[in-house]
Amino acid sequence: MKENKFLLLDALQNHYAVGAFNFATLEVLKAIVKGAEIQNSPIIAQVSESALEFLGDDYLKEIIKSTRKTCKVPISFHFDHGKSFESVKRAIKAGCDSVMIDASMLPFEDNVCITKRVVDYAHKHSVFVEAELGSLAGIEDDINVSDKNSFYTSPKQAKEFVKLTNVDSLAIAIGTKHGAYKFGGEAKLRFDILEEIEKQLPNFPLVLHGASGVDSNDVNSLYDLGVDIKGAKGVSEEILRKISKTNVCKINGDTDIRISYLLGILSNIKNNNSNIDYRRYLGSGMNEVTKLIMKKLDVYNSVNKAK
Repeated sequence: MKENKFLLLDALQNHYAVGAFNFATLEVLKAIVKGAEIQNSPIIAQVSESALEFLGDDYLKEIIKSTRKTCKVPISFHFDHGKSFESVKRAIKAGCDSVMIDASMLPFEDNVCITKRVVDYAHKHSVFVEAELGSLAGIEDDINVSDKNSFYTSPKQAKEFVKLTNVDSLAIAIGTKHGAYKFGGEAKLRFDILEEIEKQLPNFPLVLHGASGVDSNDVNSLYDLGVDIKGAKGVSEEILRKISKTNVCKINGDTDIRISYLLGILSNIKNNNSNIDYRRYLGSGMNEVTKLIMKKLDVYNSVNKAK
């Protein structure tokens, strides 16, 4: 808990955001770490429930141990969008420093109840806890929430929620979405709601989910390579730079990592169609992810913030 808490509180105090990046393979994790080391930035590496299933508990445990030994910047491992008390326990056993319990689709009282139970258990194991109040729309891994079922975070409820649960950080809903299709038109976030939450919870770590940037050039390049995600749109760098100067001190990213990784792999295969050495095309995917991470850490103002 000390590592994750230090990262977020340092970011809060020094007006930057820690990049929290999802991975489901060792190759993607290594590419993320490389980008962070080049930028001398602290990072959070996180796995979803389905990623934990894909990797396997024992494999993840050993990956975490090995990465902690070799990583040259502060790194924390986080369990993203845990849907149950049992899945959170599983992630803690696998070695995660922090966990997210996401009961945001439940009524307020039920969200409080399950979050409090997770907090009580996790704190006994020195594990930091993130929860969510409000609900983001979108589709990604284990998340599937329609627009009509999404809702913004209530600033007054946020204060009450933190008091009742003793949670360590809070993911808020101010207009972002999970997945590649975040906005139909111009990207707009409710900074007015964020400001009210900051008033209700001064100096408290806030988290922004659904914050991937989706580069239109990458979307077009993928289309040329046979992958159709036309219409995909993410959060602009301008908005993320502004967010990074607020109490949002952890920004999640997943979709744009997937896009970069796939683009690197497919481009390599197209240009080297006689190659059967998978290390080459996976390496190209890793290089694209590393470049993306370096760019995002600059946007989050976390370059040279490693301590």
